[in-house]
Amino acid sequence: MRTIRFLLQKEFRQIFRNRSILAMVIVMPIMQLLILPLAANYEVKNINVAVIDNDHSSYSQKLITKITSSGYFKLTGYCFSFKQAYRLVETDTADLILEIPRGFERNLVRENEQKLFVAVNAINGTKANLGSVYLMTIIQNFNAEIRLQFIKPARFNPQPVIGITSSNWYNPMLNYHVFMVPGILAVLVTMVGGFLTALNIVKEKEVGTIEQINVTPIKKYHFILGKLIPFWILGNVVFTLGLLVAWLVYGIVPVGSLFLLYGFIAVYLLAVSGFGLLISTFCESQQQAMFVMFFFIMIFILMGGLFTSIDSMPDWAKTVTKFNPVSYLIEVMRMIILKGSSFRNILPQLGVIAVFALVFNGWAIFNYKKTS
Repeated sequence: MRTIRFLLQKEFRQIFRNRSILAMVIVMPIMQLLILPLAANYEVKNINVAVIDNDHSSYSQKLITKITSSGYFKLTGYCFSFKQAYRLVETDTADLILEIPRGFERNLVRENEQKLFVAVNAINGTKANLGSVYLMTIIQNFNAEIRLQFIKPARFNPQPVIGITSSNWYNPMLNYHVFMVPGILAVLVTMVGGFLTALNIVKEKEVGTIEQINVTPIKKYHFILGKLIPFWILGNVVFTLGLLVAWLVYGIVPVGSLFLLYGFIAVYLLAVSGFGLLISTFCESQQQAMFVMFFFIMIFILMGGLFTSIDSMPDWAKTVTKFNPVSYLIEVMRMIILKGSSFRNILPQLGVIAVFALVFNGWAIFNYKKTS
């Protein structure tokens, strides 16, 4: 313990001498939590639509007004031909084209039916899919309103009617911040815990102080623990700052136990810091360590369930996510913060992360070559 205490004093002095590390630990997570949830929005709005109104009737005007007043669409072109509207799509001025045929109102009243033409720019698949769904929903609602105008309500309804009342669990207002902030905080904790530890030993190699440490009588596990514990503490500091920002800015208060949340984070930081230390034992320069760590971090983020649901991934990708520690942290963060899950609910994820921690740190200790 005395040896580890001296190593910790050395590490903390080096950390507080380097102001860039302090800025990275304190300022970067706060700024990213303030900016990223505002930009990473699952809602698709401001969809540009070009309208070709060949009917110029009261019904066509009501439909156009209903589309533009929905809050999802922005009328960027009121065209007289499909060719003119198609040019707007080619110049990225319009995302959708809605053509209202001649006789739209007359056919609705007399024939009780009328077809509309919708063309979608599908370069952005997500925007095209959601935009077309939004537009179809608005048209269906408009159709239902028109039908009600011509149907005389009966005194007694001969058909049974089923009333449906829905409630949204865990996120009643469907606020995407509630879903995104815990996931972004999990990624920030991973980046701080993984990147800083990955660069630490390599920095010692570049500066040359690693040679002085190697000739001392400290054990290899002493050295690894001395490198691991400071960044484990800093990771908990980042996590605490993230919870404060989530509460003060977004009003997110963990439903579950904070003690359980910090317990899982403690084990997770051991795993991700051990992974960073393992990478640093293989690398000879900080640049090399940064590129290797960046490669893994990108995979962890993109296949961690932050932006894409794991359930919607192909089978081979689901298998890969089982070896992704970030996916377990994002899942547990949302379980505890939003659902109030108990220790029994997160026990499988905790067991996997504990195995990761043992494997990564044990491998780092074994792989570290203590030679002069």
